[in-house]
Amino acid sequence: MWDFLGDQFEQILFSSWQHFSLVVQCLILATIIAVVLAAFVYRSSALTGVANSVSAIGLTIPSFAFIGLLIAPFGFGVVPAVIVVAFFATLPILRNAVVGLSGIAPSIVESARGIGMSRFRTLLQVELPMAWPIILTGIRVSAQMVMGIAAIAAYSLGPGLGGFIFSGLSRLGGANSLESVLTGVIGVVVLALILDLLLVGLGRLTTPRGIRV
Repeated sequence: MWDFLGDQFEQILFSSWQHFSLVVQCLILATIIAVVLAAFVYRSSALTGVANSVSAIGLTIPSFAFIGLLIAPFGFGVVPAVIVVAFFATLPILRNAVVGLSGIAPSIVESARGIGMSRFRTLLQVELPMAWPIILTGIRVSAQMVMGIAAIAAYSLGPGLGGFIFSGLSRLGGANSLESVLTGVIGVVVLALILDLLLVGLGRLTTPRGIRV
């Protein structure tokens, strides 16, 4: 195992960076999409129900099958990997964003409007900051989930540590096959822990002190 790690060290570092970068960029994209969608639907109980249903149903789609379907129109490479990771990353964040925005007391919104704040300004300066801890929880859940999905995305020749996993599985019993699989799996777990710690730190930096207290 140590010999394999030594021989493949530079490739492991590069693939780890690709994997981490793919997940983080897709999380940022997913957060923007989810928050915008939640801002449009949370005032309507009917639209809120639709958003929650979409989130629940979307999570039942097998990620491996989804990737296979995307290969036909988009081919192999980064594009299907980004689409799959961003899609699954959006679902938990959307659910939490809707819950967070819906849970804000109407009296707080009315108070903000009463001092002359516009609806958009109230959303940005009052509602989103108050809902942010719940949204961030959704981001943390999403990050852990899509870290593994990003490895599966290597089936479409996407970037990341999944290449080590599929390479090892394709030649089980051969030289360094088990080492290759373990490298990919352990690397994904380590990256997931690192990202979660970074998100915890982000929460401490971005959550208003009054809400933390």
